[in-house]
Amino acid sequence: MDDKLGVCLMNDSFPPTIDGVANVVINYASIISNGLGRATVVTPEYPGVVDDYPFEVIRYRSINTQKIWGYRMGYPFSSRKLNALTMDEPNIIHSHCPFASTVMARVLREKNNIPIVFTYHTKFDIDIYHAIPNKLMADQVIKFVVNNIYACDEVWTVSKGAGDNLRSIGYDGEIIVMENGVDFPKGRADEDDAAALRSAFDIPDSAVLFLFVGRLMWYKGIKLILDSLKLLDERNVDFRMMFVGDGQEREEIEQYTEELHLDEKCIFTGAVYDREELRVFYTAGELFLFPSEYDTNGIVVREAAACGVSSVLLEGSCAAEGITDGRTGFICKASAEDMANKLEFAAKNREKLREIGENAMNEVYISWETAVKRAFDRYPAVIEKCMSGNTQRREGVIQEEFFSAIDNITDSITRFRSIPAGIRRTNEKNREKWRKFREKRKKK
Repeated sequence: MDDKLGVCLMNDSFPPTIDGVANVVINYASIISNGLGRATVVTPEYPGVVDDYPFEVIRYRSINTQKIWGYRMGYPFSSRKLNALTMDEPNIIHSHCPFASTVMARVLREKNNIPIVFTYHTKFDIDIYHAIPNKLMADQVIKFVVNNIYACDEVWTVSKGAGDNLRSIGYDGEIIVMENGVDFPKGRADEDDAAALRSAFDIPDSAVLFLFVGRLMWYKGIKLILDSLKLLDERNVDFRMMFVGDGQEREEIEQYTEELHLDEKCIFTGAVYDREELRVFYTAGELFLFPSEYDTNGIVVREAAACGVSSVLLEGSCAAEGITDGRTGFICKASAEDMANKLEFAAKNREKLREIGENAMNEVYISWETAVKRAFDRYPAVIEKCMSGNTQRREGVIQEEFFSAIDNITDSITRFRSIPAGIRRTNEKNREKWRKFREKRKKK
């Protein structure tokens, strides 16, 4: 067996399901495998998936919870998969999700006697209450999440605000802040490509281009964006707004955009998965709008910074941590009026906007190589603490907790499926523009 440190990375989401945490796990595994140590990703099965990575991926049985959670939940009691993991002889388990992944981690720890470090990425209480309307049932799932986190040997959060949220749902153990990085290189994409993108979407040079990248969900602060843009439009400020992404509430968001008579100035492109293409979008944009109180770290803010684009963020939000108003970004209150004032200043001071974007690139950006190296350097200390008995874990009954949570989630899925599916409208005009732009790029 290779004497390099073996890290078993666990998460409930992984390609073909793409989200922020799946991206985190891919970067951890890729960078660890590239000279630091040995990485194995453990994640639920997905029908028809083929894993082709420079690291091992082990998949275990899953339950289809995509309609309610957006990914498949694993059944973490497969003896065959656990035996395969035991043979791999990992030195430490790093779980990135407090559901099936951490249950699987706890079962593996019982067999291998190795520590678990857990990273809290997401304000899970918001997701849980959104997916499970019954408060009593949702409270039980949150209790399951907190108990699972308590069972880990060390707990990390991606920001101070994420730690505050974790404490608000009942966790009172020790926390270490371990920031995530960005897989974009530092620097802007090709300026000709960015100009071509603006041209493809008929964006005049006179219009400042605002940008949002992420899931189209109201809790991302999208209503605040639209309300502030309405005020900007009434002030006769020339702008365009580009929403890059998709989500369950896209139809409602597009309808609200039309109600505000902003549909001629707002562009909905759909999701863009190719990372190089996404860099072109960031580079074409001039200011990134992310007034989210939900996100715990705001990787997209650092992605924008990597491309020399600053962000507008909410005062006191996790995403605003480390941002200096007027130097590396803009901090506003959670009001359309205050946000519109920031946007109007930006639109009328585009040279200053570029300067602030350069500052963000130099002072906000953090690479994944740097972030993963910090985490990897911490692993031996976690192992040593655990082996000496200096662990904060509080164990509970694994199976009873898991099956209770599954019962509540399954009941919610049943009720969710009883609701007639809405018909999602698509902005075919913008999709066609995006398709033509991509074809033109490929011919270059």
